[in-house]
Amino acid sequence: MIAWMLEVAPDLVLGATAVAAVLLVLVFVLLIAWVRARSRAAHRDRDRAAAEQARVEAEFAAADQRNRLRIIRELHEVAAHSLSVVISQADGARYAAERDPSAAARSAAVIAETTRSTLADLRRIMSLVGEGESGSVAPRLDTTHELFDIMRDQGLVITVEEFGTAFDLKPGAEIAVYRIVQEALANALAFGGRGTEVRVTLTWSGEGLQLRVEDDGIRARARAAGEDEPDRVTIADDIAALTATVTGRGIAEMRARAELYGGILSATTQPAVGFTLSVVFPSLRHHNGVHGVDLRRS
Repeated sequence: MIAWMLEVAPDLVLGATAVAAVLLVLVFVLLIAWVRARSRAAHRDRDRAAAEQARVEAEFAAADQRNRLRIIRELHEVAAHSLSVVISQADGARYAAERDPSAAARSAAVIAETTRSTLADLRRIMSLVGEGESGSVAPRLDTTHELFDIMRDQGLVITVEEFGTAFDLKPGAEIAVYRIVQEALANALAFGGRGTEVRVTLTWSGEGLQLRVEDDGIRARARAAGEDEPDRVTIADDIAALTATVTGRGIAEMRARAELYGGILSATTQPAVGFTLSVVFPSLRHHNGVHGVDLRRS
């Protein structure tokens, strides 16, 4: 028996080795197939997300085109009326100068004020024509619900909070705030995808406005990829988030819009959660948006 076992042992070892090799090859083939399937699925998800984002941007672009001519026409009418006032006042001042110098001075003051206002309107027209800048899909903040509805349809879970007493803004200021909100929501959708939770907070003060847009895009993206959320966030993670400069999609444009009306924009990352955009307009009520001029001091 022992002799027989010694005789067949090499064959048994060889057979077991062959079986193990076949199993390893099968495992390797299955692993490659699984990796390729995951890669194809990831590519499909990215393609779908890109297509969805392109569709959303196309909606915004179409809305811009529909509104651009209307806004230009309205501003043109305002500017034309203002120039008519200037001409009338100038003619009156010319005839009144000899008889009533004080009337001429009053006319000059009206002319100066009207021309400043007209200059702002003309600058807005040039912005519309030269840069495609319109009054946005909804040129008033009280119609941002339309934007929120569009983005909810794309998959964002949006919560809106508003504190304080709102005041009327100049049209350009409303456009700037609206555009910042629009861009922040588009960023959240582009990064986190469907299911991303976004909180939009508007806090009004006596003279200013603070806008805050927070999302959980990092967490939503991890969920979509089937990844586990981290158990904890380290101090190093917090420090890195505080010191890092967020340069994501549209940040520079949003910052430029904010600065035009005296605003300060900051964008930060909350580790393992998402992104926070904060814009503080200290004196939004008083800025005309032409050169960031505070009208209280002009």
